[in-house]
Amino acid sequence: METTSAQLKKSKKKNEDFSLLTDEAISFLNKLHERFNEKRFELLGRREQVYDQIKQGKDLDFPKSTEDVRNDPDWKIAPLPKDLQDRKVEITGPVDRKMIINALNSGARVFMADFEDSTSPTWKNITEGQQNLYDAIRKQIDFTADNGKDYKLKDKTAVLKVRPRGWHLSEKNFLVDGEPISASLFDFGLYFFHNAHELIRNGSGPYFYLPKLEHRCEARLWNEVFVFAQNELGIPIGTIKSTVLVETITAAFQMEEIIYELKDHMAGLNAGRWDYIFSFIKKFRDRPDYILPDRNQVTMQVPFMKAYANLLVKTCHKRGAHAIGGMSAFIPTKDEEQNQKIFDKVRNDKTEEALAGYDGSWVAHPALIPAVEAVFDQIIGDKPHQKHILKEDFSTTPSALTSPNVMYGEVTEKGVRMNINVALLYIESWLQGTGAAAIYNLMEDAATAEISRAQLWQWYHHQVSFKNGKIFNRALFCMLLEEETAKVKEMLGQVRVETGKLAIARDLLKNLVKSEDFEDFLTLKAYPHI
Repeated sequence: METTSAQLKKSKKKNEDFSLLTDEAISFLNKLHERFNEKRFELLGRREQVYDQIKQGKDLDFPKSTEDVRNDPDWKIAPLPKDLQDRKVEITGPVDRKMIINALNSGARVFMADFEDSTSPTWKNITEGQQNLYDAIRKQIDFTADNGKDYKLKDKTAVLKVRPRGWHLSEKNFLVDGEPISASLFDFGLYFFHNAHELIRNGSGPYFYLPKLEHRCEARLWNEVFVFAQNELGIPIGTIKSTVLVETITAAFQMEEIIYELKDHMAGLNAGRWDYIFSFIKKFRDRPDYILPDRNQVTMQVPFMKAYANLLVKTCHKRGAHAIGGMSAFIPTKDEEQNQKIFDKVRNDKTEEALAGYDGSWVAHPALIPAVEAVFDQIIGDKPHQKHILKEDFSTTPSALTSPNVMYGEVTEKGVRMNINVALLYIESWLQGTGAAAIYNLMEDAATAEISRAQLWQWYHHQVSFKNGKIFNRALFCMLLEEETAKVKEMLGQVRVETGKLAIARDLLKNLVKSEDFEDFLTLKAYPHI
């Protein structure tokens, strides 16, 4: 077996321009891997067990074994630092240099630098992203565009949070004893090792968003990682603060337990609406009574989404944590009439969230910040948050959280075509190294693309029928895939089609949809191609 020393030499030679992979940083990453990777795989295995139970007809429920945690009214999260009190508007985006500068300058309270859904994890993107954040924290970041425009940081910038990749992903370019390290541990570990002390000196701290947790034990694992990392670097326990995205249907039943496991390092929960829909489809995919309609009909007004959104606010405020709303994926256009409709939708959406008790929300584009800020300012006033709204009169049930009923919803051929079209465009973009793609005035990322391909799988394997009498079977899928591929070719243009990866994207989508076995994440299948 190749020794760790030999691997490090090879790794350093390959990444000789990546100065952050110092011997000390590599040693820290190795320790994280050796201590926590086995537990990670054990927890990923539990996810499969839960799915098997759902497939066999078992209903999800609030766990009886942790009733004491939910019923104890006294425990709260640890106090939050001053710069995490006001989170009315948060902007999210990938970790490229220009995006980081623009987002930090945007006027949002918080910028979530995203190594996950909006970043295609090429080694170049991951290493440059770490370097860009290192430079931004030290105010030594700048960027000059091809047109000569210069970008620099303002004096006052957004509070920085980082979202590492999910527990399910590995980083193939960094091996420990011949085994790829967890992408979560790599992203977190390298960022924390180099920047934690500097952030604290700057009056802030190491703050994180934690994605795609499915069980309270996965939150416990993050807490163990945090405690270990802080001890290793001589940083007081509780300095790290994290916000957990509640974006799986199983996590919705364990919100209080997730907060409890991380209570010393907890800042709040976020309603990760897009991955939540994806998770709902994925977990109930085998059940014909759980077929959801077209993607654009599964809104926050749908009963099961509304129940989850309200439960999140109640749970957070009961424990002193922030409740942060989901991302507005809209992107403004140059068409004034269309723009007005986009801003109206965003204002309506955010007004619903603020009235429901949320303390802030996400946007994907800087132009949306003033509109969202105005909504929360009007409803919350000059207070930093509205945690005093306890929603004690709200209660929900397991059946309400999992009800697939969508009034007036239906699956249409237009919805199928749109899912194929968007999935092709996004996967092609992701394979080219761009994880946040503007498609039809929406910021598509891995989460929204997952909804598209998961719905296609569900509709295909249950052979849904449309009102026009057609059945979504093998022949129709193949025909629509060819027709939408032709449209995408025309959109992308001859040069990009010849030099890009549309053919790989098409084959990936075709295989993902037709396969009897549902792939947990499309990125797992696409990763070898980047």
